[in-house]
Amino acid sequence: MAENEARKTTIEDVARAAGVSRAAVSKVLRNAYGVSPAMKLRVDKAIEELNYRPSVAARAMRGSSYTLGIEIPDFGNQFFTRVLRGASRALAGTNYQLIIAPAEEGMRQGYRAIEALLDQRVDGLIAVSPLVSQEWLERAAVQTPIVMFGRHDESPYYDTVAGDDSAGTAALMQHLFDLGHQRIAHLTINALSSAARSPHDIRLTTYEKCMVDAGLAGNIRVIRCGEGLDPSYEAARDMLDEGPAPTAIVAGHDELALGALRAVMERGLPISVAGYDDVPLAGHPLVSLTSVSQPGEDMGARAVEMLLERLAGRDVAEHETYAPELRPRKTTYPPARES
Repeated sequence: MAENEARKTTIEDVARAAGVSRAAVSKVLRNAYGVSPAMKLRVDKAIEELNYRPSVAARAMRGSSYTLGIEIPDFGNQFFTRVLRGASRALAGTNYQLIIAPAEEGMRQGYRAIEALLDQRVDGLIAVSPLVSQEWLERAAVQTPIVMFGRHDESPYYDTVAGDDSAGTAALMQHLFDLGHQRIAHLTINALSSAARSPHDIRLTTYEKCMVDAGLAGNIRVIRCGEGLDPSYEAARDMLDEGPAPTAIVAGHDELALGALRAVMERGLPISVAGYDDVPLAGHPLVSLTSVSQPGEDMGARAVEMLLERLAGRDVAEHETYAPELRPRKTTYPPARES
């Protein structure tokens, strides 16, 4: 075999072919900010012509930072605290340290946080970013192992860890149907990008499908709000003031449910409220929120294990889905009889 056939193409080869620096190639691979269309075109052409694919060995040669990054969109959501706890647990006894980066305010897209972690040369990263495009992530994953948390992508370039959001929502809806509810509203966050099937997207579409399948399409009612207790409280309060009130509210996650529960309790209305994720506060006797439980600690630990497997040489993407479990509590009950 000829020498040029045996030698694997390197990033330096791509840089020479494109007439740019090695750093420029790295930026294009990560789809970094500030890359001009002309530079991207030259580098992409060189990558395609040379069939360049970075290897685990190439990453190892640059030297390990012994850091793993994790991007979190909302520190007010207790579910992510559980994820972080599991991730830390999985790193016990290793040489690796977590670096945590919050997503930017507003729509919390996550691009800047992920880019900042990549610029810190983390060895791998976990991201909770429903708005980051799959194409962008795949380009970044060429250089650095990535695990997307909560995403249901089937990419061959990065791994995913998610809960079965459809099954969890269906179980919750069936619970409410069994109690006798027909006027069920869904409280969810403001619309996300249609390019990503986020947990909220799937929980919303499953709610709508369950209502249609039950012959209740005319009762579908979707209320949107920003993240957090206050926005969800205000959205639920406005809905109740406008009327007619539903007999049950299904929230996209527990933080939204707690905001809705406050609005319901202030008005003394017999409206069932249910959430998703089963955060620690949901099980408190004074709250007793019906919720769908996800094993956040196990999911966080598995995400870290996936990164370590990638760093050890695994080059085939894995996509793991965890089964949820319905936890009925005191905030759901049969609807009041109408006089």
